[in-house]
Amino acid sequence: SNFPHCLGAIDGKHIRIIMPEKSGSMYYNYKNYFSIVLLAVADSNYRFTYIDIGAYGKECDSTIFKESSLWKLMEKNELHIPDPELINELQDQDFPYVFLGDEAFALTTNLLRPFGGYHLTTTKKVFNYRLSRARRYVECAFGILSNKWRILHRPLNVATDFAVDIVKAACILHNIIREKDGLHYEGHEINELPVMEFEDAVHQANYVRGGRHANEIRNKYAEYFVSDAGSVPWQNSSI
Repeated sequence: SNFPHCLGAIDGKHIRIIMPEKSGSMYYNYKNYFSIVLLAVADSNYRFTYIDIGAYGKECDSTIFKESSLWKLMEKNELHIPDPELINELQDQDFPYVFLGDEAFALTTNLLRPFGGYHLTTTKKVFNYRLSRARRYVECAFGILSNKWRILHRPLNVATDFAVDIVKAACILHNIIREKDGLHYEGHEINELPVMEFEDAVHQANYVRGGRHANEIRNKYAEYFVSDAGSVPWQNSSI
């Protein structure tokens, strides 16, 4: 992914369902259909390393994440994230291990999101590009999941609890197939991946400022990506 110390990319995907009885608008999402939300973390092999499935379709990613077991373990410092350390021998600063999210997620010391606003500096644009490129792994994982288990291309006409079980099973089988005989993409080939037919995640959250320490960590990564130690040849032509 060319994003060092990355613990995985996190995102949400709407799973279409038939409107549950007596549910009102709880499952009705901003795209005007009924859904439950799959919140997932994927690694650079397109495998799911964490899933949370079953949240109401009307909820946004940030709300779902704040109610997930992953967030609670992060908040309690019980996720056993490795201590910060050097990325390589060309630099002398320790960098923390981080998850990568989009604008829907709040910036924390262990979860980085893009810089917001317009007229960004080149350094910030490069950071956003590097983060976005690494985040494509979870988006592509959703696409591979849906294209393999095409039942996810149409509304699940089952009880909500059963729909949750179906998605859990699909994610487990997805990982098994990735391990056994799934397609393998090298890092440089991610730009050549086809556009997958899957629903985008919820990106309607308000901009949230991180704390001072979280901003310092993001700035440190941004500076690293434009340094001799951390830059890649194609980044400037991609921003």
